Amino acid sequence: MFSLANRNGNFGPGSELSERICVMGISMNLVTYLVGDLHISSAKSATIVTNFMGTLNLLGLLGGFLADAKLGRYLTVAISASVTALGVILLTLATTISSMRPPPCDDYRRQHHECIEANGRQLALLYLALYTTALGGGGIKSNVSGFGSDQFDVTDPEEEKAMIFFFNRFYFGISIGSLFAVIVLVYIQDNVGRGWGYGISAGTMVIAVAVLLCGTPWYRFKKPQGSPLTVIWRVLFLALKKRNQSYPSHPSLLNDYENRKVPYTQRFKCLDKAAILDDNCAANANKSNPWMVSTVTQVEEVKMVLKLLPIWSTCILFWTIYSQMTTFTIEQATFMYRKVGSFEIPAGSFSAFLIISILLFTSLNEKVFVPLARKITHTVQGLTSLQRIGIGLILSIVAMVGAAIVEKERREMANQKNVKKSAFWLLVQFFLVGAGEAFAYVGQLEFFIREAPDRMKSMSTGLFLSTISMGFFVSSLLVSIVDHVTKKSWLRSNLNKGKLNNFYWLLAVLGSLNFLVFLTLASRHQYKTQLPIKPDSGERELKSLNDEMIEDLEKKASIQSVGNAEP
Repeated sequence: MFSLANRNGNFGPGSELSERICVMGISMNLVTYLVGDLHISSAKSATIVTNFMGTLNLLGLLGGFLADAKLGRYLTVAISASVTALGVILLTLATTISSMRPPPCDDYRRQHHECIEANGRQLALLYLALYTTALGGGGIKSNVSGFGSDQFDVTDPEEEKAMIFFFNRFYFGISIGSLFAVIVLVYIQDNVGRGWGYGISAGTMVIAVAVLLCGTPWYRFKKPQGSPLTVIWRVLFLALKKRNQSYPSHPSLLNDYENRKVPYTQRFKCLDKAAILDDNCAANANKSNPWMVSTVTQVEEVKMVLKLLPIWSTCILFWTIYSQMTTFTIEQATFMYRKVGSFEIPAGSFSAFLIISILLFTSLNEKVFVPLARKITHTVQGLTSLQRIGIGLILSIVAMVGAAIVEKERREMANQKNVKKSAFWLLVQFFLVGAGEAFAYVGQLEFFIREAPDRMKSMSTGLFLSTISMGFFVSSLLVSIVDHVTKKSWLRSNLNKGKLNNFYWLLAVLGSLNFLVFLTLASRHQYKTQLPIKPDSGERELKSLNDEMIEDLEKKASIQSVGNAEP
């Protein structure tokens, strides 16, 4: 959530920090609680964490749908924040009540796999807490960035210029919250108590709701424009229904062509049939019936959404790699030397280096990389959103190669020399994945918001979050497949007896193949263009002339967009 300073769109990250504190405070250290206190296996614990994070981001689609269809972004964020606060309060109870945990297990019994695992009754409250938090978190994530961008007036040159850095500053702000979570809250969870750590998270979320409500008089609001899913469904239904009809001789004969709000395009031409005016639609009454015929604007909006899907599919594997930073990498830290002097760093706190890397490269993007790219490309944007995504994918692949090498050396030192390798070697994968996220997250968020139709801004943010969701689910699927195929020889609770490095190599190979597919799709993508001229409703006698002018300018815009299609 954002606390906006004034009506001109100058705002700070504000209470969005609280949402990130809650989620990161849970996800970055949950696996150690599941393994150490609930005595669940490493593979199963990793699956629980990735399923929680996957569900949280997948529910972003639901939050985006509700905001676009009925509630609006502001109300959806307020309700979702309240639900998140409830979920974290339940999690505080689940980790505080002693009957919700199995009996403690000493080191001897742990080594011989004799610990009693938490039963279904003990896990019930934990699952309820996690998925209540996921429900609220999804609603916040899918709407907060769109609500923030609503505060800018793109017709004001100063505000339009300020929006260029909006996504970088947005992500920088929430990364501060993440850093607090993995350093302070993780330490409190491990050394003071889980209840205290999660209780602080719940308190910050309650404060966040209050801050959001207090800023209400200064916000700019945009009314919901109806369900985008209904529009998409209608266009697809009508295009299928009219599939046997012939295309009109010219696009201007399609329904409401002269009043379209976006440029007409030739891509996915089969969808144009949804806007064909047949005999049943000839009457003016049927022209306005959305279940009889769609408008050109509605058809073009659906085309925009479909254009996002190929890039969407290639973003998933980045988040599969990222999910390892919250699961197996934290488990690696528990088997490594973590002391600085007499102080032992909590395993979950090593995630701080991931956040520091994100903060560093987010700042470098704004201060160094973007200005440098502007000088090279002579464009205001500097780096395109697809170029940012591509850089993030490359860094994630290199991170998995480094992680595989470090893990192999760690295991050999532990088994052959009985020596613990320094946990600071994990900085290799944390640093590279963090740098990759600084590029990929901002690039993906910008891509899905800028390239989607205006009326579907929240849903498009939900679509972006679904790539994160699918990444976590794919991680769970891969863990299950690898566990089955290798007969649990790669991923074991005792990492010294497993082969985690092989799993990292597998991710590096899959990431490389995915990057090749991304390059192919990105090189063919045409960025969205704005309608250069809109016919004046008071000058209908000039409609024909205006149509010709619009078509001429659209051709020029199309040529320009092809020139900018490279990632």
